[in-house]
Amino acid sequence: MADRRSGEDLEALLGSLVRDVVDYPAPGVVFKDITPLMADARALAGAVAALAAPFAGRVDMVAAIEARGFLLAAPVAVALGAGVVPLRKLGKLPWSTMSESYDLEYGSDSLEVHLDAVGEGDRVLVVDDIVATGGTARAAVDLVRRAGASVVGLTALLEIVALGGRARLAEAVPELHVLISV
Repeated sequence: MADRRSGEDLEALLGSLVRDVVDYPAPGVVFKDITPLMADARALAGAVAALAAPFAGRVDMVAAIEARGFLLAAPVAVALGAGVVPLRKLGKLPWSTMSESYDLEYGSDSLEVHLDAVGEGDRVLVVDDIVATGGTARAAVDLVRRAGASVVGLTALLEIVALGGRARLAEAVPELHVLISV
């Protein structure tokens, strides 16, 4: 059930349901907690519809970035009539994998994907909850491309503009779609 309000009203609703948690997971970081938004059925339905809409008819697979991206990617995939491919933290997938490392605003990490998850000719939408520095999203895009698929875009619930992720993704992502910019 999609939210029938205007995009501005949906953005205000979604923004009101994102909570700031100061100094988490490290001092100086302001964590954007989306659990209140996820608990609101109307907001969640509106967010899923808005995340999927620009990519209708153009996607075969949705790549979900661990962990909160999983919460949004599965319903986005269903809305698009696409499958879901998990992009997991290193060591969490049980089959043959390839990985991509990246830097965060408070450390570094790696994502991996099964070698047979996507391939030549697959049109993939990458889904995450938040675009911050763009490191995780860029690693996801690079990983999907290394697996042989094409990336049609990246869609996310929220973008933290001051951290510059959009600029880091500009050359790598054909279309970046976010619902809330803070």
